[in-house]
Amino acid sequence: MNLNNVINLSLRILLKHRLLWLTAFALFSVLVSAALAAEFGGRQPATLALDVGLSALRLALPLFMIFQVQELFSKEFERKFYLLSLSYPVSRLQWFAGRFAALLVVTTILLLLAVGLLAAGVTVIGQGYAQPTPVSLGLPLAVTTLFIGLDLLVLLALACFLAVVASTPSFVLIGTLGFMLIARSYSAVLALIASNAALVDNAEAYRSSLGVLGYLLPDLGALDVRMTALYGQMGFLPEDWPLLTASALLYALGFMALTLWLFRKKQFA
Repeated sequence: MNLNNVINLSLRILLKHRLLWLTAFALFSVLVSAALAAEFGGRQPATLALDVGLSALRLALPLFMIFQVQELFSKEFERKFYLLSLSYPVSRLQWFAGRFAALLVVTTILLLLAVGLLAAGVTVIGQGYAQPTPVSLGLPLAVTTLFIGLDLLVLLALACFLAVVASTPSFVLIGTLGFMLIARSYSAVLALIASNAALVDNAEAYRSSLGVLGYLLPDLGALDVRMTALYGQMGFLPEDWPLLTASALLYALGFMALTLWLFRKKQFA
């Protein structure tokens, strides 16, 4: 059994366990959220639809991904299916790489499909209303999608790490969502306190405490560059985007390497 066989087997496992239903639910959530935002928003319906649709996408896809990680890793260990799967002539490196690759392929396809359907929906919604600042569904949206994919790669690496070290599948959900909320929000909180120190008591100490997170976590909030697509201006791209990209990639690779090392050392009961 080679790596391709492991990937194919992993994809078949996902197809048997609600993959299509979860995919349909994620796409439905994104499209309905965008349509409702455009319907009840007062002005610039295309911009509102794209903004809310991207927000729904950045919430629905991590949930979808976590459920798939639970299926391929956590439940495999919980049900002791590894007694069969690891008995094949395949190394632990191939086993882990194949399952990670299957998750990455499925998540990437869903991301591209969701963005494509969202772009089509925004195009339809924007017909008949001339906005002073039209949305850009070309290169800016493509760049936004790439940064969303990088965000998902970091979360996927973390979810796989938690699936290997945790004893229950629920910890993968709680841990990944908690990490996502902190990594996406701490830089915005720091910026808010810097602009208005009266929001909290002893703002300098609070800012220093939160600043430590910058050394421990990637700034996933800065990877949200939707403003480039919402207003069609690449100037909204952060000036330090190469550093942000490199740090997120290194963080994901570091977690993957640590997960693989722990998995190779893991003693199964």
